[in-house]
Amino acid sequence: MSSVSRAKSFLAPKLRHLATFFMNQGIIQVASMLYGLACMRVLPIPYYAKYTLVYGYLGTLTMFLDGGTANTINPIIGARIDDLQLIADVVASLRTLVIRAYLILIPFAAAAFVYLARRQEWTLQWGFELGVVLLVSLWFVRLSTAYGQVLLIRRDRSHYYRYQMAGNVGSLVLLALSVWLHIFSLTLAILLNLGQLILIATLNFRRARSLLGVVGRSTKSIRRTIVRLALPNMPATMFYAVQGQITLLLLVLLGHSTTNVANIGALSRLAQIPVFLSLMNPILVEPFFAKLSPEKLKRTYLISLVLVFSLAIAMATFVFYFPESISWLLGPKYSHLRLEIGMVFAGATIVYATGFMFFVNSSRRFVYWWTTVANISTTILIEAYFIWKVDLSSVRHLLAMGICNAAGALLVTAACSWYGLRYGPQKIELHGLAQSELSDGQA
Repeated sequence: MSSVSRAKSFLAPKLRHLATFFMNQGIIQVASMLYGLACMRVLPIPYYAKYTLVYGYLGTLTMFLDGGTANTINPIIGARIDDLQLIADVVASLRTLVIRAYLILIPFAAAAFVYLARRQEWTLQWGFELGVVLLVSLWFVRLSTAYGQVLLIRRDRSHYYRYQMAGNVGSLVLLALSVWLHIFSLTLAILLNLGQLILIATLNFRRARSLLGVVGRSTKSIRRTIVRLALPNMPATMFYAVQGQITLLLLVLLGHSTTNVANIGALSRLAQIPVFLSLMNPILVEPFFAKLSPEKLKRTYLISLVLVFSLAIAMATFVFYFPESISWLLGPKYSHLRLEIGMVFAGATIVYATGFMFFVNSSRRFVYWWTTVANISTTILIEAYFIWKVDLSSVRHLLAMGICNAAGALLVTAACSWYGLRYGPQKIELHGLAQSELSDGQA
């Protein structure tokens, strides 16, 4: 076979996967972004501030509940995607861990939300209703993630995308209908989001059961392996669960106006544009690198990094110099946030590049305790400096702190990649299998 033919046979399926991803995920993300932008434009600023706080808190709780365990499925399965019993057992074991974590998390999550609601001077009824919605949403987000992983492992991307589109496009259509009928409200916006989460989780669950066709058994050995793989990243995951919403938390805890909270919420909508590319990480990047042979790993990883960083730099530079290219999406209430738009994009593109490296590292089991310590220490030092030296009542200063935090995480993740490529992955054992047997050729 000629070199051209070999290149064609190698690239053709990858390009098809990318085309499918951008077409399907593009529809999903556009629908999701339009939903968020519609809420931002239609809801009054005080109500949109509530919406922002509720879903920022949900994102934090989701990371707490996960604890990095979802990222262990691909490294454990590796190339053994046809071992249906193993996949079912891993998912069942993960479900057991999540149920235990959920029961532990509920009282602390409820107490923290009550405190935040009181800081915002919400009524008791508002706080209770939103708290219930949060806890229900949290469970279905986690359910959707776990069973969605089964679809991705089994390469059933068509149904995975279809279910995502059904939820996102369906909620957008219902939102548009409610606005047309003049019945749209904050309560309805939140209930539509909840309905979307329940629909996607239910569809993923039913399809996963159909694909596997076997009953999973939660075993102590698999649970121990999941915890062992997740443990080095778990402190950082918990830390960044709060860290990811640090700007909102500082605004709320320092008692700033709802206008600033709404501004941060509006800017975060634009940050979803580069984050769209990050959706490739669990869907395409992590499974691809998990089964890549050791001989091809280093070269493929380096070429991928060049492409990712080139794209990130190009996006950030363009938006920084031409913020009007996307500022119109925010509408007149937020038209003054020109410099802030460039800053948000700079931070979001750094996060995108860091996320790519993180998923590659996770897929190859490049997870070490020292990276967790370095990540947390770097972030604490940066934030301590800003709290001590900088006036954080300014949205711009908060965004600058976010950019510095993202840059620090990028450097630590890059060091982790270098260390993993040089010294190899973390050693694990499952069901008595040797390291070499676990993932059929992983380094």
